[in-house]
Amino acid sequence: MLWRRRIEPFTRPLVYAYFRVTRGLTLGVRALVTDSDGKVLLIQHTYIKGWYLPGGGVERGETAEIAVIRELAEEAGVRALSRPRLVSAHSNEVLHPGDHVLLYRIEAWEPCASDAEGEIHAVGWFDPNDLPEETTKATRRRIAEALGDAEPDVMW
Repeated sequence: MLWRRRIEPFTRPLVYAYFRVTRGLTLGVRALVTDSDGKVLLIQHTYIKGWYLPGGGVERGETAEIAVIRELAEEAGVRALSRPRLVSAHSNEVLHPGDHVLLYRIEAWEPCASDAEGEIHAVGWFDPNDLPEETTKATRRRIAEALGDAEPDVMW
């Protein structure tokens, strides 16, 4: 069946296009950042209610690590000084079919200029045991999981 090797360079774009349509997946990232007092960084968007971990979608051509570093700086004004550490992976199938979210922990960081351009309403640091009432259930679960207070759930 070596003939398949000869035609593969020509058929690959068609196969990949077929897989993109039939297996369409999206990938998002979120960051857990703590300060020296153990408080966690949360954000509020201008377009949806609730407090969330900073993050967003992985863009074409970038890695998940680069995406979480970019989103953290853009949304929260936090520059990662160490490589993000992958904590867990989750399916977000209930809210967005085909979507997956990776949670990263940022161990070392420094403040930087934010470039949220009207996307972020508020940024705050909160005690993980005293989160704002509007903190989403998924955000609460991810914080508990990342801090070792709960086992990771595969669902977001």
